[in-house]
Amino acid sequence: MLQEFWFNVQYGINHVLDINAYDHVLFLIVLTVPYVFKDWKRVLLLVTMFTVGHTLSLILSTYGVVKVSGDLVEFLIPVTILIVAIFNIFTSGKASEKTKIGALFISTLFFGLVHGLGFAREFKLLVGGEDNKLLTLLEFALGIELSQVIIVIVLLLLGYITQTVFRFTKRDWIMVVSAIVVGLVIPMLLNSPLLK
Repeated sequence: MLQEFWFNVQYGINHVLDINAYDHVLFLIVLTVPYVFKDWKRVLLLVTMFTVGHTLSLILSTYGVVKVSGDLVEFLIPVTILIVAIFNIFTSGKASEKTKIGALFISTLFFGLVHGLGFAREFKLLVGGEDNKLLTLLEFALGIELSQVIIVIVLLLLGYITQTVFRFTKRDWIMVVSAIVVGLVIPMLLNSPLLK
């Protein structure tokens, strides 16, 4: 039982940290880059909203409530990353990130739903004919959350080092990282099956 629990948690961790499926990490980067360590509660809440959306779409897909074209999802995932990256570029250095909390949380939840749908097919293979799919799903979600927290801590640490040791302004840090993500995401978007 414990071995199965740990397998599912590790599967969630590996899902996020898979070098071949770096879209999840890119989304976490653009979600986290505007923040510093003192904003850790807000960042944790955002990341958790993403996990909730991701898990909800997996539940709906696994139980056959929602069925979405894989091509559409593969197109929407880079679109969500691109939207957040561009938002960061246009709002970097502005104080608006503190005020419009509702829209950010709702959009993060929606983006989590989209990203979860992208993993639904593979997850269905994992659970197969299991009786307790929901428990497997929650264990998997725990793994996702753990890996996301690790990534967020690393990003906040990199942001701290860059802004204190290398004297980058917060605005420059946000702009540079978000622009790099835009550069990585555009080929993903152009290579999506929907545009071919």
